[in-house]
Amino acid sequence: MNEKHSFHEHKPDLSKLAMKVQGEWRLVLKTCCMGTVIGLVIAFSIPKEYKASTFLAHEGVRSRTFSDISELADMTAGMRSSIASEWDALYPSLYSAIVTSTPFLLRLSDVKVRIQEDSTALPLARYLKKHQKAPWWKVVTSAPSKLLGWCLSLVSEKSKTEEETGREAAGQGPLRLTNEEAAMAGVIASRISIELDKKKRTITLSVMMQDPLVAAIVADTVQAHLKAYMTEYRTSKSRSILAYSEKICKEAQVEYHTAQDKYTRFVDANRNLIQLTSRAEQARLHCEMELAQLAYNQAERQVQAAKARVEKVAPVYTVIQPVTVPLHPSKPNKLGILVGYILLSGAGSIGWILFVKDFIRKIKRTKLYVNQ
Repeated sequence: MNEKHSFHEHKPDLSKLAMKVQGEWRLVLKTCCMGTVIGLVIAFSIPKEYKASTFLAHEGVRSRTFSDISELADMTAGMRSSIASEWDALYPSLYSAIVTSTPFLLRLSDVKVRIQEDSTALPLARYLKKHQKAPWWKVVTSAPSKLLGWCLSLVSEKSKTEEETGREAAGQGPLRLTNEEAAMAGVIASRISIELDKKKRTITLSVMMQDPLVAAIVADTVQAHLKAYMTEYRTSKSRSILAYSEKICKEAQVEYHTAQDKYTRFVDANRNLIQLTSRAEQARLHCEMELAQLAYNQAERQVQAAKARVEKVAPVYTVIQPVTVPLHPSKPNKLGILVGYILLSGAGSIGWILFVKDFIRKIKRTKLYVNQ
């Protein structure tokens, strides 16, 4: 009974709380009006962003076993025992990591794009550096860091030639980037997203830019580069086998032509001779020519099988929804921002009236009592 009685004593009276808020309705209204003004300023200060997307369906990942390679693996007798099953190392779940990798992003930074209002082509890196807008508060907050970077650049002893040759050393050891290139790669990566549906085996590739045409061009380029990257990886082993098969075929062709030339010359030179030694030599040369022809024909079949294998292992992508130039911006959600700031300001004013205001009054009364 005592517990129930204490619970009812401490239970807040909602009617009293509502009356307290109602008594301060002017404060709530003023705060909501301020929140509306702030929300409008922020909503209209954020630049518009356009999202270009493409919807793809990819093939399933499967293992490549001896049965798949047997059609072109008869080059040597020992190759049969050396072939084992293998799995593709690049799963669709790694596509996002591939797209955001540094070499991939550096290639994208040089892609030529066009702004919707201007037909002049310019590199993507220059567009992001010169034509991207930022909210006014980012200009204010980034001013100290820019000032610090400017001061450090004055005392830096790094030569200009070293800055310019950073990417040229990429193929010789570790990849060397300048600060500007590393920052640009991060900016490009932040504007690309890949969503993978493992059950449906679909990929949604999206690019967010402030210009709708640039967003569409970059999305289409990313799709093409990703397909080329995967094709290069998936067909690299088959193309190496094809190159080896073509080499063997050329050698077999030379041996066959050499054996054929020896046989025809011997027949022409010994046409009227009837010695057994001549006949035996002619039979031997004919046999060598037939064996060389057999090896040449087999090598040709291996080349054809290797070419078919290259086409077979190439990744298959079905473009369900191609890239289109977006007509309407995806960001910012001005109505959502406005409603959010109104609700936040209203909740803040109500919290001030119900809790903070009384708490401050109690603290002031306690101080007055202590001073007295």
